[in-house]
Amino acid sequence: MVIRALAESCMVDLVNPLASVLDYRRLYTFLQDRYADRVVLTFAQIEDLLGFPLPAPARLEREWWSRADTGVPESVQSDSWARASRTATVNLSARTVLFERLELPAGRPAR
Repeated sequence: MVIRALAESCMVDLVNPLASVLDYRRLYTFLQDRYADRVVLTFAQIEDLLGFPLPAPARLEREWWSRADTGVPESVQSDSWARASRTATVNLSARTVLFERLELPAGRPAR
């Protein structure tokens, strides 16, 4: 329990303790560079972008795809789409993720 709390506070992936923000940078870059407001990627496409397999919890638990604004501590992976101003909605049975652009505040220019 202490290890889990420490890992969450340090944004460490418990399945891959060496995971870092840099590991998920390719996903961030891909999402940031897309002009479409909605991008759907399969798990395989995400793995191709990352260059490594998604951890087992990504395939089994919706919470892995959650963000801090849902009450779940922020994670290394969620930081990649949050920084690209996107939300992630996983469809575990279809093995896909919908990344939607967040609405910009009034007066803020679109990318």
